[in-house]
Amino acid sequence: MSSLDLVLLHAPSVYDFRRESILYGPVSDLVPSTPVFEMYPIGFTTMAEHLERHGRRVRIVNLALRMLRDPSFDAEAMIARLHPAAFGIDLHWLPHAHGALAVAELVKRHHPETPVIFGGFSSTYYYEELLGLPYVDYVVRGDSAEEPLRLLLECILAGRGPEEVPNVAWRGADGTVRANPISYVPETIDHVALDYRFVVRSVATYRDLLSTVPFHNWLDYPITAALSVRGCTQNCATCGGSAYTFRNTFGRLGGPAFRSPERLAEDVRNVARFINGPIFILGDLRQAGEDYARRFLSAVHGYSGPVIVELFRPATADYLRQVKEALPNYTLEVSLESHDPHVRRAFGKGYDNGAIEATLQAALDSGCKRLDVFFMIGLPEQTYDSVLATVDYCGELLERYGGDGRLFPFISPLAPFVDPGSAAFEEPERYGYRFFYRSLAEHRAALLQPSWKYVLNYETRWMMRDEIVASSYEAGLRLNRLKARHGLVGAEQAAATEARIKAAVALSEQIDQIMTMPESEQQARLRELKPLVDQANMSTVCDKRELELPVGLIKLNVPRAAWFFLSGEVRRWLARRRVA
Repeated sequence: MSSLDLVLLHAPSVYDFRRESILYGPVSDLVPSTPVFEMYPIGFTTMAEHLERHGRRVRIVNLALRMLRDPSFDAEAMIARLHPAAFGIDLHWLPHAHGALAVAELVKRHHPETPVIFGGFSSTYYYEELLGLPYVDYVVRGDSAEEPLRLLLECILAGRGPEEVPNVAWRGADGTVRANPISYVPETIDHVALDYRFVVRSVATYRDLLSTVPFHNWLDYPITAALSVRGCTQNCATCGGSAYTFRNTFGRLGGPAFRSPERLAEDVRNVARFINGPIFILGDLRQAGEDYARRFLSAVHGYSGPVIVELFRPATADYLRQVKEALPNYTLEVSLESHDPHVRRAFGKGYDNGAIEATLQAALDSGCKRLDVFFMIGLPEQTYDSVLATVDYCGELLERYGGDGRLFPFISPLAPFVDPGSAAFEEPERYGYRFFYRSLAEHRAALLQPSWKYVLNYETRWMMRDEIVASSYEAGLRLNRLKARHGLVGAEQAAATEARIKAAVALSEQIDQIMTMPESEQQARLRELKPLVDQANMSTVCDKRELELPVGLIKLNVPRAAWFFLSGEVRRWLARRRVA
């Protein structure tokens, strides 16, 4: 019998990214990962911890990161060496459509009798199409896979069918797709643990740091997350994590599931015991009500490490003062989407500029360490000129609020995909979108296109794909110059960013030319461009380091991590004895 019950594999966005010549564009400039999207979902750690708490052995293998870090790393050989009772592969966000399915094919090639389990938002949406593929055996649907996955794994180990397991879909003996209802929808998320102790134990157990590291630069910038909620109260038109999508696709009919504020505060403190980096509290703390936010701030009061707090709507000066009193080293993030309230409302956010500008002023007055303001390209009602007017608005914000260098504006395109299951994806005419790809297979094929313009699954009534690309680059150029003028980036960094944007524009034009050639000539010409494309793919419209907060020289508390490992080993041994 295998000593491993489950191996969780995280694939790159495109499996052959080291060989393919693809100009990814600014698709990942504002997230920690690279365009390979090597950051595995938070659910990997919560699922692994839940299973190990119940006596099962689980290993995370971040194939994407291993492939990114080492050009000679053989992912297929590693897959062949692994022998768990089952493999789990995430297809959470759709940009993994190519890599996840390619990895599943490799698993079945080397382990034809081993079950392959898919999960995640996109897996839930496309579960029927996934189960039409011979290398996918099960899909765990919904937003809370921990307990259904445990029950499914028990069925696999016992050799029985999953007929009684909630949320699970599978291919029956006759080849038909069968699906149990999404009936496991927890009302809270207090049953999961998110303190990264599993990651520490896993590194020590398997002597394999890189397979467990969340993303490429994590060891230098160990940002972590604290999860306040599953679900959302907001209805942003293109978001696969909106209230609309949770209700219609993930079975969350009763609204979001929150973590108790006291447990959330405990998560923050536990993570900080052995990781000395920023902690991002996911979700606006006020979604569960003002009392929830007050209870959390009371419980976490006095924590002095860097914390990132989100706002989904304007906040009062009193609330921001409370945040500052509880978390003296806090950074605030708010996404306005557009300078134009009309565009913002069309996207699903109903507040006006006056309310949000008062919030920005109050945040700075409260003493936040930094204030990040995000804008997006590719929205309903948004034109090319509107995008550039948003950059002008960024200049106004910097003039009014940016005197001390704490306010940082960012802009990037909605790319590469509008999320399946989002309101815009389901009701494109209402929101003014036109889609080039609908099925999983179409998105998988699109990811191999040579430029992000051709990967985009949409255009809008107001901007064609050419205009979305052109406005993204022009907005990036103008905002970079604004940041340099206001001292947010140094002259050398600004010059490097400008050079990268101009190189990306030139490459985009060259690729457009190549796409007009006979297919027999295209691949050779694209291969010639690959070295230049690879150089242009990192931090296109801004330097990714602009998002980073200062961290100390000592980023990991090794003695504390060792203690967590030893204490965890004892708990796991006891849990396995109970299972046996």
